[in-house]
Amino acid sequence: MKKVLIMVAAALLTASANAQTTTITSNKFGDNWYVGIHGGTAFTSTIEGDDATAFKGLAPNVALRVGKNLTTVFGLALDANAYFKANDKSTLQTKTFINATDINLLGTFNLSNLFAGYKGQPRTFEVIALGGFGWTHGFGIDAKENGITSRLALDFAFNLGEKKAWQLYIEPAITYGMEGYYNSLPVGNGFKYNLENSMLQINLGLNYKFPNSNGTHNFAIESLRDLGEINMLNARINDLRADNEVTANKLEASKREIINLQEQIEDLQAQLKACEEKPRPAATVVVKKSLLQPIVIFGQGKSTIDAAQYASVEMVAKYMRNHPESKILIKGYASPEGDAQKNLALSIARAESVKNALINRYKIAASRLTTEGMGATAELSEENDFNRVAMFFDTTME
Repeated sequence: MKKVLIMVAAALLTASANAQTTTITSNKFGDNWYVGIHGGTAFTSTIEGDDATAFKGLAPNVALRVGKNLTTVFGLALDANAYFKANDKSTLQTKTFINATDINLLGTFNLSNLFAGYKGQPRTFEVIALGGFGWTHGFGIDAKENGITSRLALDFAFNLGEKKAWQLYIEPAITYGMEGYYNSLPVGNGFKYNLENSMLQINLGLNYKFPNSNGTHNFAIESLRDLGEINMLNARINDLRADNEVTANKLEASKREIINLQEQIEDLQAQLKACEEKPRPAATVVVKKSLLQPIVIFGQGKSTIDAAQYASVEMVAKYMRNHPESKILIKGYASPEGDAQKNLALSIARAESVKNALINRYKIAASRLTTEGMGATAELSEENDFNRVAMFFDTTME
């Protein structure tokens, strides 16, 4: 019998490895634990005597179970059983109300997952096999007080609730006395599975599965990408890096142009100051001192901000933090090609996109930001690419 059990365990482990064609999330130490309680009745496996009946030796029992599922198929459980005296003809004849206690360490094998695989959550109905060894202590009259036992069981389990956190099961089981005392049955016979030294049980139980780190009460399927998808993503990353380099070069050119514009502004400011200092009236040049240096460049027909352009948005956010009294007007522009109405809508969308980035990403108060769509223009630059921008103006400086 012992060799048969070893062969069955090896076959179960082999089938488990072959059945698991999906990858589950990692099983941390605190994951996949459960606790439960079950109770029922126990009676001897054999009936002797002319007046013996099937239910003559019933003894009620109750047990606490703590377990952990190590894989979707295999797990461990610890059972602590207590058997009670029902009447004078009870299977377990003792001097006390509690006839015996039996603590078992059991291996659990989810046969449903073993042969049909795991689909991401437990089935409503599952069949689970259990087997292992335990230590019993009896409060007997003539029998020895302690001994080794072995239990084999089968759970017909129902997983309940939306999250399958509760498990209701019916468990028929047989417990063998292996060595020493086992209730009022014959003394164990040297680790042999002998039906004459065994006891049958039928229990009804309820388990609760604790929450796991994956957000569920059970194993979850790991999201995996195949090699082709990984290669495609790597190619896309390389393309984006190339686009980023092109955009960065354009941004550098735009920054140089802005510096030139700033120098022109400073030159005009100097001329204005010189004109103001003359005693006679002179025409003045109106210069917007409120123009801030950073700009955001957009792709043709696009209103989304490229990753490389967030540097300019971050500079404006930093400026607003350093100047808490400042209020910024964001003006959006479009290049002159295409329909005028569509370009006006596109310029408004670009200004709003920058405003939302300052609010959501950099936590700038919306009350300090306004937007204005300027439509299509060719006045900012001779290059169309440099007319697809959003610019910043500090209205408190005007």
